[in-house]
Amino acid sequence: MTSPPESGMRDLAVAPTVAELRRNVAAWRDGGATVALVPTMGALHAGHLALVSRAKALAQRVVASIFVNPTQFGANEDLSRYPRDIDGDRRKLAAAGCDLAFVPSVAEMYPEGAVARVDPGPLATVLEGQFRPGHFAGVATIVAKLLLQAAPDVAVFGEKDFQQLLVIRRVVRDLDIPVRIDGVPTVRENDGLALSSRNAYLSPDERARAPLLHRTLRDVARGFADGDPAAPERGIEALLAGGFAKVDYLDVRDAETLDPPHPGRPTRVLAAAWLGRTRLIDNVALAP
Repeated sequence: MTSPPESGMRDLAVAPTVAELRRNVAAWRDGGATVALVPTMGALHAGHLALVSRAKALAQRVVASIFVNPTQFGANEDLSRYPRDIDGDRRKLAAAGCDLAFVPSVAEMYPEGAVARVDPGPLATVLEGQFRPGHFAGVATIVAKLLLQAAPDVAVFGEKDFQQLLVIRRVVRDLDIPVRIDGVPTVRENDGLALSSRNAYLSPDERARAPLLHRTLRDVARGFADGDPAAPERGIEALLAGGFAKVDYLDVRDAETLDPPHPGRPTRVLAAAWLGRTRLIDNVALAP
């Protein structure tokens, strides 16, 4: 039975199990409604709520999942300290007009003995995949499970995690999962910093330096578009000079394949860089 809403959250049903999720979706389907899914790991901010808003524009019912997926974290990553605020998340989803929060446990999503994983292929081995081995297998697996569990008409993801978006589109296409994948432009602070749950890790000094990442990516995009092949190298130098401790990558790639760019093809500048213990990612499109 779907969990009753708490005070102040009267419009948001909560399903902690796959069976309850499916019962809710089936009832919507029986009523002729279309369904959108917004997968999240919680610690919701305005970027997540923009995904919910987009989902509401695309379908009559919206379910948002809240699940910190352990299989996409490496051994030395931040699984244990990843921000969690389930009550706050539920309030935000209710205020945003979400219809259902799917809030499963790890045991619900990965029952004892569950070992199958989705291999997303070569697209997952470059850039983020090079520095976070196995990350995209975890992402592909959990997203495939969520899509099969909720069976939505459309699922909505942010472009901030641009490579993730490409990987998910590839998995959906290759596995013939009948869902539309919709990408939503990155939501930013006024100074350009991409919204992220991990921004909470930044110290005041690091937060002041963080917008340099987006400014640098825009500079690289302009320089590369103007014919400077060394623009990415200059961008790395600018980040290190501006207080970033390390740059995992900053590169210009084809916006659909992540191969080296070719004239006439959509192109993206992507980067991951460290401020102290916080790893920030961002990307910008090159103007056509």
